[in-house]
Amino acid sequence: MMPPLPRWFAHRGGGSLAPENTLAGIRLAARLGYRAVEFDVMLSGDGTPVLIHDETLERTTNGVGRVCDTPDSALFALDVGHGERIPRLAEAAALCRQYGLLANVEIKPAGGFERQTAETVARQARALWHGAEVMPLLSSFSLEAVEVARDLAPDLPRGLLFEQIPADWQQEMVRLRAVTLHCNARHLADDTLATLKEAAVPVLCYTVNDPEQARNLFEKGVSSLFTDRLDLFASETSAYKGLHLGG
Repeated sequence: MMPPLPRWFAHRGGGSLAPENTLAGIRLAARLGYRAVEFDVMLSGDGTPVLIHDETLERTTNGVGRVCDTPDSALFALDVGHGERIPRLAEAAALCRQYGLLANVEIKPAGGFERQTAETVARQARALWHGAEVMPLLSSFSLEAVEVARDLAPDLPRGLLFEQIPADWQQEMVRLRAVTLHCNARHLADDTLATLKEAAVPVLCYTVNDPEQARNLFEKGVSSLFTDRLDLFASETSAYKGLHLGG
């Protein structure tokens, strides 16, 4: 059983206040009172699931090249800022369990690795969170990845992730047995949100860093927001919507 769905998720671990997708970011989020974190998981050249957003290393590390071509020996020697390194999914899972955090694990496959990434992440997530009080929420822009997660880790809740919610969202949620719908806050139409609210589908929006925008979205019925500005919303992190996610 998952706890009530938190109103706030720390985007990419620690948002903009720590190197993204790092253990330091997760620790910072927990220290500021956040009860949920979101991070991206991709496969290394050796097939290890690691926390990183981009398919290439240049933006977030001192390395070069594609993540999926880089062996673990080179990948884990890189610096992602302030001496932090790229974490394994196993390390992030252990830290989330230690702090009792809800982890939104975004399956982020490199091009051509959709099925392989989803299979590895789904299997590892199921094992890493086995018996945990707070289970992870798996999501992905790749519907193929969500389908794989549905089949390999049916007991873990799933979320569909879109830039803009498509017209067939309901059919896809039923087909993939998803429990949440995630989208870009800038592209969420009021009539679509009203329909989702009537259907009792929790809507999670990214990436919201403005307090006025956040208030507006909550007033309209959005369940949770992802933010980079952990400092602006730390006082609100104890507020819950009272929504429970089923597997």
